[in-house]
Amino acid sequence: MQGEAKLEQRVVETAEKLLSKRKSVTALDVLSGIGWLPENMLKSWQQGRIPDLTTALPVSAEKLEFALDALHRWTREKALESSDIEHVGATRDRAVLRVASGELAGLEPLFRTQWLMPGLSEAKRAQVLARQRKAPDLVVSVALKDWTCADCGGTGDLLFMENEKPHCLDCADLGHLVFLPAGDTALTRRAKKASRLSAVVVRFNRSRKRSERQGLLVEEAALRSAEEQCLADEDVRERRRDRDRERRAHEDVEFTARFHTAITEMFPGCPPERARAIAEHAGRRGSGRVGRSAAGRELAERAVFLAVVASVRHLDTEYDDLLMAGVERQAARERIRTTIDAVLERWRS
Repeated sequence: MQGEAKLEQRVVETAEKLLSKRKSVTALDVLSGIGWLPENMLKSWQQGRIPDLTTALPVSAEKLEFALDALHRWTREKALESSDIEHVGATRDRAVLRVASGELAGLEPLFRTQWLMPGLSEAKRAQVLARQRKAPDLVVSVALKDWTCADCGGTGDLLFMENEKPHCLDCADLGHLVFLPAGDTALTRRAKKASRLSAVVVRFNRSRKRSERQGLLVEEAALRSAEEQCLADEDVRERRRDRDRERRAHEDVEFTARFHTAITEMFPGCPPERARAIAEHAGRRGSGRVGRSAAGRELAERAVFLAVVASVRHLDTEYDDLLMAGVERQAARERIRTTIDAVLERWRS
């Protein structure tokens, strides 16, 4: 069937990219790559809020089985090495998680397999295996409203969720850790490495509807050690930062040029200056715009199209005026749709 052929192609292309980049592939990696396993769903499962991940996926059991069978066939054709893995929860007891149960229980062995690129050196193979074995971070949230600890009845600025219940840091055995704000990459990396126990602190951004990293909780001794190391080699790290800034600037110029070319190929009638402005705007580092997404960096057709549509929406229509006048977002988009279509049609010729 045509649908099955397209799905198998998606699975194989995703697996090929993962293997090339990471030297290994797992079933969960592929499901994430094809869009069936959103990051928030994966984290909810790791935190014990979803007991059976397969039933939470937005696809039928038959479709899931077909995709995993396609993946398995591909791994055999590639003669990939296999290694057993465990999925460990982001919970205090670090419990081993199950992915499938019930009628899909037979898929569990596939979810507990990591396939590796053959011919890796011993050192590289050990590195790839260690990355997979790494347990997910414990996550502590900034409290946005009044709450009560499920164990002691207390409260606080930070809370740890487990089994859908909030716990204060003392009851979660995290009360002895100190907060390290985000911002200094070297200090954060060294403190986390030196700390036997750590947790990521996040805050939910209501406007963006996502959790954003605020910093780390680490052991006080680990933080002191990391600070001493950073003071000792500050000059070396500053020179490295200068080189990294130059490298990123060069990469940004190169990426903008490629994005500009992709726009002009899709919309040859788009004025060159406008195409260049769209490319620069969409691909600005740290902006969170479509050009900085994984699809955007790969110049996927959909990402390029969305970047152009966004530019037309804001610069060639009354969209922003409608929003400022209190028109609901979706209603405003409906009112300007014909204008956008007319501009895009003109630019396609």
